[in-house]
Amino acid sequence: MNAANALRVGVVGVGSLGQAHARIYSELPQTNLVGIYDIDTERATEIAAKHGTRVFASIDELAEQVEAASLVVPTHLHREVGAQLLAAGVHLLIEKPIASTTQEAMDLVAMAKERDLILQVGHIERFNPVLSFLEAAAHNLRFIEAHRLAPYPPPRDGLHPRGTEVSVVLDLMIHDLEVIMHLVRAPVKSFHAVGVSVLSPSEDIANVRLHFENGCVANVTASRISPERMRKVRVFLPDAYLSLDYQSQSGELYRKAATGIERVQVPIEKGEPLAIELAAFAECVRHRGDPVVSGDHAAEALKLAVEITSRIREGNTA
Repeated sequence: MNAANALRVGVVGVGSLGQAHARIYSELPQTNLVGIYDIDTERATEIAAKHGTRVFASIDELAEQVEAASLVVPTHLHREVGAQLLAAGVHLLIEKPIASTTQEAMDLVAMAKERDLILQVGHIERFNPVLSFLEAAAHNLRFIEAHRLAPYPPPRDGLHPRGTEVSVVLDLMIHDLEVIMHLVRAPVKSFHAVGVSVLSPSEDIANVRLHFENGCVANVTASRISPERMRKVRVFLPDAYLSLDYQSQSGELYRKAATGIERVQVPIEKGEPLAIELAAFAECVRHRGDPVVSGDHAAEALKLAVEITSRIREGNTA
């Protein structure tokens, strides 16, 4: 693509995840990484030099030069900084969760709609190649089991370890909640949730069992105090069972056959989910399409995650 026709993009926040946004935007043919902003100017200078772009002195200065931006800052800043960028007319990709509270999420969604701007939220598993197979194969879902485990994040100077400013429900589990809501496409009828804090002020491990109005049941576990990493989902259909691994982008399908249970390796074309996500965002902005994960849908996932967190805390104080 001609550089003159590429989408002018920026990144606000270039920590461990934001630097990946900057790298990918600098590599995509449909985007031109105009610049970045981070409160840590030394960090911003380092990342800008690595990807051949410039550092802006303020968010407002960056907003004047770009058409779209990724917002990759701590969750409690999403409402404030997101509103600042939307007010400047910038199409926005906000990393998950969309905001700290349901009201903040609704505020951002309303602002984007008022200004006719694209608002996409970074629920990255929706761009994992394993989900494409799952979406095509999933019908009349009966039972879903999801596990998302990770080691505790490393310390940071003057800051909480990354992600621990919120509950593990909002940090990790929300990925699976959003995917499950997308697949089941039915309201949640009831749920039971448990969780405990171990190393953080909020929950580090949590489990929820969701009952949907169409009869599907989902059991979801998330932990950020695990010695191993795991991102798996198991889906039970009336005539088959799917076991998929988001991390290795692999899976197996088990189904009834004349001779018993037949096991088939799932055909998955591997790819980098974040690169797929950012390319989809750029195309969405360029062609005024509908984002794969809209602000509305992300707000619904956040609402459920907040309700789960509240239920956990009610149970722990009862």
